[in-house]
Amino acid sequence: MTTDFDLLLDGPAHDLAEAVSARRVSAREVAEASLARVGRSRELHGAFLHVAPAAALAAADEVDRRVASGEALPLAGVPLAVKDNINVAGLPSTAGSRILEGFVAADDATCVARLKAAGCVVVGKTSCDEFGMGSSNESSAFGPVKNPWDLTRVPGGSSGGSAAAVAAFAVPLAIGTDTGGSVRQPASFCSLVGVKPTYGRVSRYGLLAYASSLDQAGPLARSVRDAALALSAMAGPDERDSTSIPAAPRGLLDRLEAGAAGVRIGLLAEAEAPEGGLDPDVGSVLDTAARILESAGATIVRVSVPRVPFAVAAYYILATAEASSNLARYDGVRYGARREGDGLSGLYRATRSAGFGPEVKRRILLGTFALSSGYREAWYERAQRVRALLALDFAEAFRSCDAILCPTAPEPAFRIGEKGADPLAMYLADVFTVPASLAGLPALSVPAGLSRERLPIGMQLAGPEGSEPLLFALGREIERAAGAWGRPPGAIR
Repeated sequence: MTTDFDLLLDGPAHDLAEAVSARRVSAREVAEASLARVGRSRELHGAFLHVAPAAALAAADEVDRRVASGEALPLAGVPLAVKDNINVAGLPSTAGSRILEGFVAADDATCVARLKAAGCVVVGKTSCDEFGMGSSNESSAFGPVKNPWDLTRVPGGSSGGSAAAVAAFAVPLAIGTDTGGSVRQPASFCSLVGVKPTYGRVSRYGLLAYASSLDQAGPLARSVRDAALALSAMAGPDERDSTSIPAAPRGLLDRLEAGAAGVRIGLLAEAEAPEGGLDPDVGSVLDTAARILESAGATIVRVSVPRVPFAVAAYYILATAEASSNLARYDGVRYGARREGDGLSGLYRATRSAGFGPEVKRRILLGTFALSSGYREAWYERAQRVRALLALDFAEAFRSCDAILCPTAPEPAFRIGEKGADPLAMYLADVFTVPASLAGLPALSVPAGLSRERLPIGMQLAGPEGSEPLLFALGREIERAAGAWGRPPGAIR
């Protein structure tokens, strides 16, 4: 039997929040309905690693008290799923790794605390590629996640559990982290809106670090408005994160319905290059998205960011170098699960050998090599120069356009196991998302069409630092014109 709570869970998060705020339903009733779906999604998709019914119901009761007292909560009672590399007080944080088994977070990440303050109710922690290292959610130590659109396919990574949870209608909102595309690519594969903010827009406090100069938390939602509402709640300066932008963001929702009239949209030339390996269906949806924006009054121009072809190579040197440093703390002494060995070196060897999975070991080895004596200049420092030049390329491109349009991923969701034996093929799945990450720019993935196999295809909009309001307006235009694609075959009801 379908209840009012089920209908609210099927709809936008902002409608649900309005219903709770108006006291037409209680946050507790919504949380109970969501928890039932979360349990089914955990079984069917593997989306959740940890479910917190007692904590969720207590939080929902607190939301109901706050609403009854007259407090205005923009996300009142909205069930929230949190990627398992983001701390939630009192819940495990494993980052999808055996090395953190048994670790329970002492406090909330800043982005979680702010979403709770806005009225969100955390229902559980979602699966992810181990420490955020992956593009398919197959490298989690606790098993792969299945895409609700096709259970034989990946949901994308590394925030695949968060994406699957929202796509399956278990929750209306989730947060993930995006280092090189880990929010945007799952959004594309699961027909969601995913946002990577300007670097520093959202505090990194409480995120389990992978690559500190790249990591950003961002929302996954079923509509542009919900994503903008969530980012508005998450964003802002934080004294506990020295890289957070000091000024509070302004007007993230102000331009949402402003449309595309008068906006110059740059069609990324490198995305259309024959050697780019673009799937024909993705190319067709790119053309459709460009026509939608042009029909809405935008001017379409061709732009080039010449160093985009080098971005993946630079990223996988810089990110792995930072991972090598960041993950050194998991040694069985200071952090992480302990495995005994012969002496101190044996302790380290036993702990890290048993605790880390193959992909994490691969990236630690790559990063350690790139930073080692005699190779640092040839690899790490050269990659840093490519990063700086890429940022200059973007700055030059934005002289002739206000935002850049390109695919989020070169193909729709691939099959589970399809790329596991070929790391390079997996890394190339990030070819369109990594450039904005390296340059610290905001980027948004919005559903724009379906493949001939009825798999979702997302388009990416990237802009200069601080251009999130414009990206939301453009994404809303594509969303309005492209329409809805229906419920995924694997959705929960």
